[in-house]
Amino acid sequence: MNPFSENPRKLNDMLMDWGQMYAAPYDKNAVDPYTRTRVILMNGTEFEAVWFSHQFSRHCPDNELRRQIALIRRSEQQQQKLISMLKPPDETILEHTIGYEQLAVDLTAGLAQMVPDEYVKKALDFALLEDFDHLYRYANLLEMESGVYAENLVGRYTEIMPGRPTVSEHRYPFDSIKRHIDKDAALMTKLAVGTITAAEQQTMNFYMNTCGMYASELGRKLYQEIGMIEEQHVTHYGSLMDVNETWLACLLMHQYTECWLYWSCAETETDMRIKKLWQKLFEQEISHLHVAAQLLKKFEGREWQQVIPNGEFPAPLQLKSNIPYVREVLRLTVEETAVRESYEDVSQIKPDFDYFTYQQIVNRDLGAVPSHMVIEQSIAKNGQDYRWETEKNPIAELQNRKKDNTRVGREPVPQMAGKR
Repeated sequence: MNPFSENPRKLNDMLMDWGQMYAAPYDKNAVDPYTRTRVILMNGTEFEAVWFSHQFSRHCPDNELRRQIALIRRSEQQQQKLISMLKPPDETILEHTIGYEQLAVDLTAGLAQMVPDEYVKKALDFALLEDFDHLYRYANLLEMESGVYAENLVGRYTEIMPGRPTVSEHRYPFDSIKRHIDKDAALMTKLAVGTITAAEQQTMNFYMNTCGMYASELGRKLYQEIGMIEEQHVTHYGSLMDVNETWLACLLMHQYTECWLYWSCAETETDMRIKKLWQKLFEQEISHLHVAAQLLKKFEGREWQQVIPNGEFPAPLQLKSNIPYVREVLRLTVEETAVRESYEDVSQIKPDFDYFTYQQIVNRDLGAVPSHMVIEQSIAKNGQDYRWETEKNPIAELQNRKKDNTRVGREPVPQMAGKR
């Protein structure tokens, strides 16, 4: 599939009325978990498109160009509003959060297995273990507060157990800045970076807003803490993006990424009603893409092939179970932390490194760390934490269900130095 070869419709023909903009929500008790995660993914993708478009417009002196960008943006806004209505009103904030974290785990694992760039793959694998742990923390809060088992929400496709403990994830801001890709990066690498940045940004936004609206004090604190980690992830992934391209080239790449994602959703969706919706939105994105190509030609004199040499899509993105892959990444890299542009075993870094200084500031009182409090309270209530595992955690120190671990990936242990 090459979206540049498709015949686009006029942008005005893409605009929707209120009836077209409202879709009946899915049934939270019957929906396939990956239908839910596709909805979250594409909602975040449209948010990213709109955010980028606003920033482009604010840095553009040409009103003719800004009007064209505004027209595309209005259509993107309508798409986002349509997708957001697919979430049912009876799906609670915390239930929906489980979908966010399942998406984070299986999207990240999926992209890591598709991307050809080893440095980008490493960045994906690193943050994967942190989102995996977030799923575990939120699942324990859900069971405590509602008696709902997250294993049913994730369809038992994604395990629920500790990853790199959230308390270990708080790092000095300098260590979230990575090496950026360039224009010669493989198309799949560019798609992976753009997709994961949008998804994590949407998660960050959701948690930033939710933390002040959540009903319980413990929940408010957990969203606040994990929201801070999601900000790190957005910085981490966003720093991988090509910083040397023009605004119009970036607009083209945004639209191409959306086309690939909607096409992937349409190709892999199991709900026939929502599959038709993805196909409709894919057709709209083709129009956006062609306008972006025309703008690139008009204002920069460049053909789309100078940005995307081969317009043929890579294989579709599939959201699916990745249990063996996540377990292997956990087994090999749980003790790692970020060190500027690289990653090292926490036992290998010097005691005066920024990571330990920052940990002393934010996690001075371990008893007050929300992600730790959630598990401690879950253990106090039930005698053990809540998990859904296919077998024991591959890290021996994370197997104890009666005590939350705050050392793994956080405190140097000489005898474990160099262990992978």
